[in-house]
Amino acid sequence: MVSSIANALGFGSGIDTKQLVADLAQASRQPKVARISALQQQNQARISAVAQARSDLMGFADSLAQMISDGTLRSIPTVSDESILSATSRAGVAADSFSATLVVSQLARAQTSYSGVVADRTAPIGQGNMTLSIGGTDHAITIDGTNDSLDGLAAAINASDAGVTASIIADQGGHRLILKGANGADNAFTLTADGGADPGLAAFATNGGMTMGQSAANAEFTVDGVAFSRASNIIDDVVPGMSLTLKKAAPGQGVDLGASRPLDMLRQTVGDFVDVYNQLKKSVKAAASMPGSTSSLRQLENELGGLISQVLTGHGSINKLADIGVSTNKEGLLTLDRTKLDKILAEDAGAVEAMFNPRRDATHNEGNEPGIAVVLDRLRDAATGENGVLERVNKSLTDRSETLMDQLDKVETREEAYRARLEKQYGSLDAKLAAFKATQSYLEQQIEMWNNQYK
Repeated sequence: MVSSIANALGFGSGIDTKQLVADLAQASRQPKVARISALQQQNQARISAVAQARSDLMGFADSLAQMISDGTLRSIPTVSDESILSATSRAGVAADSFSATLVVSQLARAQTSYSGVVADRTAPIGQGNMTLSIGGTDHAITIDGTNDSLDGLAAAINASDAGVTASIIADQGGHRLILKGANGADNAFTLTADGGADPGLAAFATNGGMTMGQSAANAEFTVDGVAFSRASNIIDDVVPGMSLTLKKAAPGQGVDLGASRPLDMLRQTVGDFVDVYNQLKKSVKAAASMPGSTSSLRQLENELGGLISQVLTGHGSINKLADIGVSTNKEGLLTLDRTKLDKILAEDAGAVEAMFNPRRDATHNEGNEPGIAVVLDRLRDAATGENGVLERVNKSLTDRSETLMDQLDKVETREEAYRARLEKQYGSLDAKLAAFKATQSYLEQQIEMWNNQYK
């Protein structure tokens, strides 16, 4: 700027207008920017607090759901001889305390039939219609000029979707057709050549042409002497909460079946629930206590507080967290009476297990027996959904952040314009002061000359 050049040369007004302009501009800008920066810091603190509350809520719900889906909190079946059968707990069904003896007399099996050896699997075998019958239902199998071969017959059987699988295996001197149905006596099948079919197709009929390798049969077993018959070796509908897999027949040999509840894991999970709940409660409370839009998070605080009194199962007297020793202290945090929890576990561990792993069947569903995980999932989904309290607060804070950024941009623009006006004004003033100073100097010189002439 001109004034600073003049000052550097020893001329001008003698005033450092560059520094003066900088000081005046800073004095105007600094308080405005500081005020907006303070508001931005406050708003960012609120955003961070809400994000922490959201993260804690999501993590709480997800980790509990994962434990339940993994079966960590379900009763564990016990089997005395796993070479005969094995047992697993069924997801969504409580394996109640159970003790029984099973005897497996026969495994379920599928019918298999095989043909004689055919030298060339692609050579013609005869044309005509065949009928594949399973459980009283007939399926038409057509062999014509497009599929007249062993390969064609196997493909036609598989394409019928009748429940019989056709495959071709290599054997000495050629190939055989193998037919296999589904397990169970009701899935026995026949394949016959219709009248008018070429004589060659009779070689692939089960009533004379093919050999039965194994007949279809049901699994036969007893539970404490009560006889059962099933088409599958996987049994889900006999022992409550358990899925049995029959592995081999052992007539007369009893297998003891029971269930062991994960008492230690239930104790730990209830304690962990209290600890994680308290962390979540603190993060939500911290966010809700901040002034502004975050105060609406008190709604979420209240909903969290209602968890311990929420009915979780259909049990008559043990259906809420409050019933197993969980209570709220004066700060709104949870505490656990471990003595009471141990007493309830000793008396009715199934009722505690059902809170985390509720029964699921025709009469027990998420509507009437949600369990703690479903209740927590609902709270999470409501809070984080499109119109949920966390989303509303987060949107409000994000909008506020953008507004403050716009305000800061406008302040910077106005202050830059103000600084430019100061530079222009003080530049002009400096030039005028320099001119006045030059005039003063000239006049002083003239006066001094005049004085010297009249001495």
